[in-house]
Amino acid sequence: MILATTESVPGREITEVIGVVRGNTIRARNVGRDIVAGLRNIVGGEITEYTKLMAESREQALDRMIARAEEAGTDAVLGIRFTTSMVMSQASEILVYGTAVRLK
Repeated sequence: MILATTESVPGREITEVIGVVRGNTIRARNVGRDIVAGLRNIVGGEITEYTKLMAESREQALDRMIARAEEAGTDAVLGIRFTTSMVMSQASEILVYGTAVRLK
């Protein structure tokens, strides 16, 4: 499976556009991470607990998008984009989407 943020794959021809595929996850913060993050907020620096949470969330959303593309029998997903939004005060959605295509 080829994944790209570009609209094409150099040296390959798109033979069929299948359509948009997406993957998402919604993650909530937890009390343990909030306590550590609150302490880190006082002294400054990267809040590694949230960095790790967001990285895991992006990977899960990406894995779900790839699974949907594979189910559709595609060769590549192009024009991949990530977006994040707040669902509620303690939870965020990570959404990844792109165009599933078949290549020659």
